[in-house]
Amino acid sequence: MSVRLASEEVQGLEKAAIEDIRQIRAGLPLGAAQLSLAYKETTRGMDPESARRALEKTRNKVSDLRVAKSTFFALANPDGTVLRNDQEQDRMAGKNLFAAFPALKRALSEPYVETRGSMPEAAEVRGRSDAQWVAAVPVKGEGGGAPLALYATGFSWSAYAYRLENSARSNARAALKERETLPLVYVYVVVDREVYGAPISPEINAKVVKEQSVLDKASPGKPFTAELEITGRSFGLAAVPAPALGERVAIAVLRSEI
Repeated sequence: MSVRLASEEVQGLEKAAIEDIRQIRAGLPLGAAQLSLAYKETTRGMDPESARRALEKTRNKVSDLRVAKSTFFALANPDGTVLRNDQEQDRMAGKNLFAAFPALKRALSEPYVETRGSMPEAAEVRGRSDAQWVAAVPVKGEGGGAPLALYATGFSWSAYAYRLENSARSNARAALKERETLPLVYVYVVVDREVYGAPISPEINAKVVKEQSVLDKASPGKPFTAELEITGRSFGLAAVPAPALGERVAIAVLRSEI
């Protein structure tokens, strides 16, 4: 039963990922237009504090961005240096986006760019590896021309796995019948050869998922499934490609009925 339920859940999560990325693709250019107005209103350029306020105001004005699953929104100078992000504790300020995500440099000449890479200051987990999915658009001044800045957003894979895991557990809780026990549910994002889980998820689970090589076995609309034993407990595994999140990315669900 765990395999069947995990398979149903992972297909729902893949659809959720499509909507999550749609929100960013639709909202980020609208946010850049709002930021263009903010630059027009300043006469001394954008300092970190005014950038923070502009980022907050921009997200509040764009409905898709208000509900986006991003772990950060950032404003960067044209050379890629982060001026400010929207987090209270900004570890990205002064760091260079292009060093961590070289493809983002294309946003200086293209309307929208998505890529992935790894910036330690954008990680959402300690003591284990993390990486990020990011997107950026140019912020142009009145009349166009060279960009005044880049408007970037993204999420760490561990944070995104946590978002999906919370959704899966909420679904499992809602489906419980009287006197039934909540199952164990873990969600992982597989990116190439790496497997990312929520910050407090067991590392042994990620190791077992990695050993299954799910990207080589799953296909769109047809999850790869397996019955597994981890630390003496039976789990059902289901994994499906998630092309909305990029090439060679999959979502995996581990579920065990208690």
